[in-house]
Amino acid sequence: VVHTDFVDEPGETVEIELTRAAVAVDVDRFRAKAREYLRAHLDHVALQKVRRNRQLTPDDLSELERMLLEAGVGDADELTKVSAESQGLGLFVRSLVGLERDAASEAFSQFLNGTTYTRAQIDFVWTIVTNLTENGVMDAGRLYEPPFTDHAPQGPEGLFSGADIDQLVAVLHEVHRRASTQRGAA
Repeated sequence: VVHTDFVDEPGETVEIELTRAAVAVDVDRFRAKAREYLRAHLDHVALQKVRRNRQLTPDDLSELERMLLEAGVGDADELTKVSAESQGLGLFVRSLVGLERDAASEAFSQFLNGTTYTRAQIDFVWTIVTNLTENGVMDAGRLYEPPFTDHAPQGPEGLFSGADIDQLVAVLHEVHRRASTQRGAA
């Protein structure tokens, strides 16, 4: 048993300046909140452009930013961080809402039209379309990973000529470009 007998007496008041500690961005939480909000507002014009693979303008990006900030998904610093990690706000939003299947199919329609392809080649292209529908954009390096290597273990070279591969990659780059307009771009 411990007994104490003291009186607390206030001393001189000293002001202490607290510095704001940098708060780490919980990217997964931010992405989940943003995905939920955006998917509930897919009728918005800017989101329709994202999902339909239409070229985004600086005004579209401003509108997407405004939507996310006003929805309370996160603050401007968090949005800047996740956008930078995704190589831009348009690509970040596209990764959350995906691409409409018709838009992904349309992107590859010129590639498929006018040439006869084998069933395996067409299946490979439809796998790309499915990936774009789910993820919105796709790096060409993914063509050498599953599920693509399930169709062609050596990658696209196992199915296509060099010119066809160049054209496939060009379509992927165009889909990427349409969502990646940066502010200030014309």
